[in-house]
Amino acid sequence: MKSAVLVFPGSNCDRDLAVAIEAVTGAKPAMVWHRETELPDGTDFIAIPGGFSYGDYLRSGAMAARSPVMRAVADAAARGVPVLGVCNGFQVLTEAGLLPGVLMRNAGLSFICRTVPLTVENSQTMFTGAYRAGEQIRVPIAHHDGNYQADAETLDRLEGEGRVALRYAEPVNGSARDIAGIVNDVGNVLGLMPHPERAVDPLHGGSDGRRMFESALGSLVEAVG
Repeated sequence: MKSAVLVFPGSNCDRDLAVAIEAVTGAKPAMVWHRETELPDGTDFIAIPGGFSYGDYLRSGAMAARSPVMRAVADAAARGVPVLGVCNGFQVLTEAGLLPGVLMRNAGLSFICRTVPLTVENSQTMFTGAYRAGEQIRVPIAHHDGNYQADAETLDRLEGEGRVALRYAEPVNGSARDIAGIVNDVGNVLGLMPHPERAVDPLHGGSDGRRMFESALGSLVEAVG
């Protein structure tokens, strides 16, 4: 199985994602610089890391979304390749039009860095299959612009189509309907603000995030053999 982690100027969670992926698959992912125009041949899984791509200039994720590599990511997503965007990666996915909505400044106008409880809203996605619907998990967050917003029609559609994958179990950043993570209309692109890659080892304070990688990557590993 071949995976890829994108790297932008200002990414600071790319190695964390790579370590989490390797822990589940046993194989190191390719680290793909943002100026590349193609992904490695046979890429089965793409991860977009957290951080502050381009220093959050203009808007968080706005410049990264227009990097050459994102055209290849959009093409891969259209073919059904799973794409995971964490924190700044979620911001990049919305700015690139791969997910609806926008991530705005936190309601309290301050950076938030702590572990928060999340409720698994949909356990039927390829990223959440190892969880139970309604299960509460704990995953770290670290963001300044994680306030998810969309118009009422879009929010209703996300809810009605089961595309809200994760929800904050308590007020965190002002996100509409406490949304923490959503999937695209076919379910192969997930964007979330919490950092599952920081919760893969009990020595780090918890391992609730590991099952997200096991959900998304386990079937791919089995398919490749």
